Amino acid sequence: MHLKPVDAENGIPDFIDDWRLSAIVKKHSDFITYPIMLKRQRQGGDDPKQITIEDSTINSMKPLWKRRPSEINREEYVEFYKHISHDFTDPLRTIHFKAEGTTEYDALLFIPANAPYDLYRYGAKTGLRLYAKRVMIAERSEDLLPDYLRFVQGVVDAADLPLNISRQRLQQDHHITRIRKRLTTKILDSLTGLWEKDHDQYLKVWKEFGRAIKEGVSSDYENKERLLPLLLFPSSNDPEKLTSLKDYVSRMQPGQDQIFFLTGESRSQIENSPHLEAIREKGYEVLYMTEGVDELVVQHLFEYEGKKLKSVGKGAIELGTESEKSEAQKQLESKQEDFKPLIEFLQKTLEEHVKQVRLSARLTTSPACLVVEDHEFSPMLERALNHGLAGPKAKRVLELNPNHDLISKMRSRLAENPEDPCLANAAKVLHGVAVLSEGSQLTDTAPFNRAATQILCQAL
Repeated sequence: MHLKPVDAENGIPDFIDDWRLSAIVKKHSDFITYPIMLKRQRQGGDDPKQITIEDSTINSMKPLWKRRPSEINREEYVEFYKHISHDFTDPLRTIHFKAEGTTEYDALLFIPANAPYDLYRYGAKTGLRLYAKRVMIAERSEDLLPDYLRFVQGVVDAADLPLNISRQRLQQDHHITRIRKRLTTKILDSLTGLWEKDHDQYLKVWKEFGRAIKEGVSSDYENKERLLPLLLFPSSNDPEKLTSLKDYVSRMQPGQDQIFFLTGESRSQIENSPHLEAIREKGYEVLYMTEGVDELVVQHLFEYEGKKLKSVGKGAIELGTESEKSEAQKQLESKQEDFKPLIEFLQKTLEEHVKQVRLSARLTTSPACLVVEDHEFSPMLERALNHGLAGPKAKRVLELNPNHDLISKMRSRLAENPEDPCLANAAKVLHGVAVLSEGSQLTDTAPFNRAATQILCQAL
């Protein structure tokens, strides 16, 4: 055998270096059943002609996944997990099984205790180790699991795959498709078992990987129904504990036919949102969706157990029994004529920022709020798409609380003097406060600052 001269700059390493040879064998052939020996020649003592041959076995020959689970103790699983993952902590869950039938393979999977630092970073390398007859053919095979389960570590050893299979053929191989489907089912069953039998352990998994698991709702339609019971959210029911959709439904009030939620950057921001005022007064529970991935969830989750999901920041809100809804609608309609001049004035003054002004039944203590239609982006999603910058925003609907003193005084002042310059400043401040209340940034702070300053000067 003749080797090219070492040229590290051009990608030709030293393949007779002991460390490099050992690393290559460890990576690709550590678990084959026969020993791989590394022979080293050493010159002995003072005699340069005296040569000593040293033999050492550099592969472990211990494919743990080939043994029966009943024959393996916890320490062996932990040691193997740390060997393949380079993680210093013990795994939270081990999944070990052998599949027989049309496609035969062995799988040994682990759910880690901690999320890697790059789990949610674009381009991070993930995937299971793929072996064929104990020889590794892919160190990270992304095709064996859906992306939302990328946190799972482990190995799969398939007997029916050729050793020299290409990346393209691997993606198209029907064996891989079957393996992927079965592995996904096994992992979701394991997570369901944790949820039902060891809830505290499941909460640890959710804390580390919940954001990733949520991604499956929008990408894995085949397993969507398996995923829904596993989802957890903070809610208005408890300041600390998370709740499942099933638990939310069990606490719904008589006659309630919708699951209420609101998206936002934090629990504090959502709790202080004016959109929750009437909801809170009626005693309805609200799910707080504080993670960016929640926007994907609600785009693909329309109902649960026959109860439709409803954002309290979108569209019109109707609360209570049918008679209560009817009575609330009548009260709004009765006030519509009285507030029509103010609504038209605000519509004209704020036409650059809002597409409609209307009276609201969702407010009890705040003078106004901004809402979007059911089919439009939420403020949180819009901010994410703008990368947190004060970029262009879709026009909102400005809803007014007809029972608030500020709105009533603006109506009266408009009736007394439609040309009162204070009204235009009040309109700008009213809209600016509504923008800040939803967690967004003002597109132009100068007019808001001038209007607020003039109103303060008049008030002092």
